[in-house]
Amino acid sequence: MPKIGNDWDEYLQPEFHKPYYLNLREFLKKEYSERTIYPKAEDIFNAFKLAPFSSLRVVIIGQDPYINKGEAHGLAFSVNPGIKIPPSLRNVYKEVYDDVGAPVPQHGHLADWARQGVLLLNTTLTVRAADFNPELPKNQKGSKSHCGHGWEEFTDNVIKVIDKAVSPVVFMLWGNNAKAKSAFIASGRHKVLYAAHPSPLAGNAFSGCRHFSKANEFLESVGKGAIDWTIA
Repeated sequence: MPKIGNDWDEYLQPEFHKPYYLNLREFLKKEYSERTIYPKAEDIFNAFKLAPFSSLRVVIIGQDPYINKGEAHGLAFSVNPGIKIPPSLRNVYKEVYDDVGAPVPQHGHLADWARQGVLLLNTTLTVRAADFNPELPKNQKGSKSHCGHGWEEFTDNVIKVIDKAVSPVVFMLWGNNAKAKSAFIASGRHKVLYAAHPSPLAGNAFSGCRHFSKANEFLESVGKGAIDWTIA
């Protein structure tokens, strides 16, 4: 079973032994052996490895990993160093600049956020490559191709654990898939922020959400300190 290597293991190890996850694990073994899947298997849980449970201050929820070669590495919206910044992340950077004045970085690697307690969580943690087998129907490759196999239950349960066991955090829910997760944020202790997905397909609807300054205002009000949204 996967090992995170920090205090997430206390909460996730029981999850890894549930029947739905064992079925998901078998599905993933087959997928990785037969197809091109992102991210690399060893990177699937990077969001948890870089943002320990006890450090959580913000949870940003996306949809599923990037579908192009070299991009996905286990952090929602983030790409590996040296990879062109995707359009969605460019819109995020623009909002960060407009909202809190953090300079627009030259790369798309968001580890600086994760190490400050920002959990960059997709609702589905794996995906088939966009260019896998051009003869396959569109719904069997690329975005959402690993939906409905168990990841949704896993991330639902992660959010339930955070809701129950963590001191107040900020949830940023971007797009309809992420907004659906609000059903599992029930304690009333947390700040929940909603916005359109930053994808260009949503037009300019993400612009002006001011989630980054709103998050910091809340974090400071509960004594957890502001996030430095600057990416070095």
